[in-house]
Amino acid sequence: MSIETIIADGFSETARMDIHEVVRRLNTHLGPTLVAALSGTRDRRQPIRWAKPDGPAPGADFEKRIRLARRVWVAIADAESDSVARAWFIGGNPRLSEDTPLTAIREDRHREVVAAFTAFLEDTYDG
Repeated sequence: MSIETIIADGFSETARMDIHEVVRRLNTHLGPTLVAALSGTRDRRQPIRWAKPDGPAPGADFEKRIRLARRVWVAIADAESDSVARAWFIGGNPRLSEDTPLTAIREDRHREVVAAFTAFLEDTYDG
């Protein structure tokens, strides 16, 4: 499967998911503390509430970050593994000036994040 197909499939699947389910799955893989950090909420317990089917929905900015994180997670975990995806989120990244992808998502540097995970999947970290 091509990188473009993996990215498109992750986008389509994530866009169709209820936000509570998106958060629940990210909480399962990254934990609510990291989900809180990447979303930008100061309350590390907020992702637990967002994950409940009858819980509050995250605001628009939080939701945008969470949906991007889920797309990235799916692409990397499907191509590599869950442990590689987690390491990718929390490790310094040369495509992001050694910031973590988690930080770049929180700072709304979404194009940079997409370019970084695409380069990772294509194994083109040369510049």
